[in-house]
Amino acid sequence: MYQVDIDHGQEKQPRLPAADGGEESIHAIGQEGMGQQTHLERRKGKLASKFTLVNISTNLLLAYQSLGVVYGDVSTSPLYVYRSIFVGKLQNHQNSEAIFGAFSLIFWTITLIPLLKYVFVVLSADDNGEGGTFALYSLLCRHAKFSLLPNQQAADEELSAYKYGFSGQSTACLPLKRFLEKHKKSRTVLLVVVLLGACMVIGDGVLTPAMSVISSISGIQAATEHLSHGGVLLLSCIILVGLFALQHSGTHRVGFLFAPVVTIWLISIFVIGLYNTIFWNPKIVSALSPYYIIKFFKETGKDGWISLGGVLLSIAGTEAMFADLGHFTASSMRIAFPFFVYPCLVVQYMGQAAFLSKNIASIPNSFYNSIPDIVYWPVFVIATLAAIVGSQAVITATFSIVKQCNALGCFPRVKIVHTSKHIKGQIYVPEINWILMILTLAVAVGFQDTTLIGNAYGLACMTVMFITTFLMALVIIFVWQRSVALATSFLLLFWLIEGVYLSSAFIKVPQGGWVSLVLSFVFLATMLVWHYGTRKKYNFDLHNKVPLKWLLGLGPSLGIVRVPGIGLIYSELATGVPSIFSHFVTNLPAFHSVLVFVCVKSVPVPFVSPEERFLIGRICPRPYRMYRCIVRYGYKDIQRDDGNFEDLLIQSIAEFIQMEAVEPQLSSSESPSFDGRMAVISTRSVQSGSTLLVSEEDFGISNSIQSSKSLTLQSLRSAYDDENPQMRRRRVRFRLPENPGMDPAVRDELSDLIQAKEAGVAYIMGHSYVKARRSSSFLKKLVIDIGYSFLRKNCRGPAVALNIPHISLIEVGMIYYV
Repeated sequence: MYQVDIDHGQEKQPRLPAADGGEESIHAIGQEGMGQQTHLERRKGKLASKFTLVNISTNLLLAYQSLGVVYGDVSTSPLYVYRSIFVGKLQNHQNSEAIFGAFSLIFWTITLIPLLKYVFVVLSADDNGEGGTFALYSLLCRHAKFSLLPNQQAADEELSAYKYGFSGQSTACLPLKRFLEKHKKSRTVLLVVVLLGACMVIGDGVLTPAMSVISSISGIQAATEHLSHGGVLLLSCIILVGLFALQHSGTHRVGFLFAPVVTIWLISIFVIGLYNTIFWNPKIVSALSPYYIIKFFKETGKDGWISLGGVLLSIAGTEAMFADLGHFTASSMRIAFPFFVYPCLVVQYMGQAAFLSKNIASIPNSFYNSIPDIVYWPVFVIATLAAIVGSQAVITATFSIVKQCNALGCFPRVKIVHTSKHIKGQIYVPEINWILMILTLAVAVGFQDTTLIGNAYGLACMTVMFITTFLMALVIIFVWQRSVALATSFLLLFWLIEGVYLSSAFIKVPQGGWVSLVLSFVFLATMLVWHYGTRKKYNFDLHNKVPLKWLLGLGPSLGIVRVPGIGLIYSELATGVPSIFSHFVTNLPAFHSVLVFVCVKSVPVPFVSPEERFLIGRICPRPYRMYRCIVRYGYKDIQRDDGNFEDLLIQSIAEFIQMEAVEPQLSSSESPSFDGRMAVISTRSVQSGSTLLVSEEDFGISNSIQSSKSLTLQSLRSAYDDENPQMRRRRVRFRLPENPGMDPAVRDELSDLIQAKEAGVAYIMGHSYVKARRSSSFLKKLVIDIGYSFLRKNCRGPAVALNIPHISLIEVGMIYYV
């Protein structure tokens, strides 16, 4: 436990000098032996780090799994890259010199962007192990005041996961930092850029499965004339439906199922590429020199620049390496790509180029025509399976992006299913999965041509990479504390490379590229509308808080009857009493004897440890029995209902009451405010050494029925217990310890808390309707009254998202005019 003094929204926390001369947050004070325990845990951590064999084996296992989840997309690109390069304008330049130049372009593109940029630089910019554009944005918001997200507090900065990266502040970046922090428009642009990158990844999730599966199935058409184009499309659609139906199994199972397929696939294309290089044209090795790129552009000119839209498909799926980082580790990806994926791809592209240099007419079906006849059908089967697997990387990345957007208030509430107990980042989002499936089938049936899909696919991929480069430059400055010159050099180098590819991709917007723009615009509009509405609703609550003087004037009874029980009033406000409480008081004739204002909020860190989950404080003087509890989650945390939230909350409040009596600064009478003095209560210390004595007993339907005098409640509880057997396993009872030295006022307050818990707990929420004011502009009315209202009505309700039992839920309607 540590104290947090809040004065007008600012928290001041005591700090202690650390052993290394730095500073260390106080996470637990008042618990005997806590410091020794922390020291022992550190020593254990150092000893554990010495067992490198365990770490190596874990990373090798994760590297193997990552083949099936992360690298399936980029590893299947040889199916269609050469065909995409030489289609259109480059048809007049189909000769061996152009093929040598195309291979040289592919080689250096794979070397510079996936290998140099992502493996060696971008993977180092993880946020406590998490990747993706939102992870970079989260890092930036924690090292500078760039965030536009509501309900963030200074107390959040004391989270152990908050200060991640280099400490200190470089004076070189201060002018740029002040400029960005001062101008709200610049911070808004930053958020829009991040959301655009996230939307492009989601667009990839639509385009990649269609592109990969249709390309692989076309191998049947190349080998036999009996299968029509319609048959290829039908078979592709069946495979796509099966792929999305598999997603509920989870990344862990899918990884183990798909990893052998990608492994065999990569080995196969490596052997075929090596064979073709030796058999057809060993001189292709000389094309590793960038000299052939210069020759290529001299010969092809503008047509060669336009063909770069096909070259960039060779690195499509690279962003999944970073976006899927939370499912694996940076070390595992640094093992898998440079030592296995990269050499296999280079040799395969080299082999195809060697084959095509002697067989120019085979360009439309370059991959399948380059396969020796004796192994054609086995490789075709593996290619089809690998194409299915190739779609997995970007689908998994889409789930991760949606979860991050949802947690940070930029996406409507959706169901998040955590599919692994061991790796927190592995999730499945049912609604997004089926939306992706419908959109993918629509793209496949609508275009029926991989060239058009590839144009849209390439534009989406390169836009994400372009945005990642920009965010990485900011990370180098603000998070890594490096010089602006270094960040500028990084930015210019990769923006120059990626800008050339991006300009080529934009040329093909009329030829299918518009699809990625439309998909991104739809998802971006959804995110911006939701974020705007959420901020407006929060600001309404913030500016219409119930005055503390009004509550104090009502007295401890609040002017109504206080009945036994605990009322948990849910609000998005982290400070103050929400306006909806006055609505409750004026509409309800009675209220519970103990009131707890609960705020469940996400903070811009991936995970919040159990020791820092609860932030407990008091509202009004002690006789009012009103408390505040802020429950903090990271954007990757599991908000799972494990059935003991009420018990942990009661124990945490009891711990706060006891601590308040021991530490006089919490109950100081010098401050006229009774709202804001809060303390972090460790849930682990509460469970190990609680102020209250805890006893557990098993109970079933009969006990819950006997405890109620109402026949209606008996039948309701019986039905609820039948549907929720896991909630009937145990009942926790609290009692006060025999401690004659306890302060009588503290004993009375704890006794009231226990009696209120025995009487029952009710969850109280506002059923809010958000509307634009009459004086608002037409655009604002359109966004709030139509867009935001539609999203609120069709997404998961807050009670469902917070795992609140409906049998104990009280809702009161309220209209927010924003």
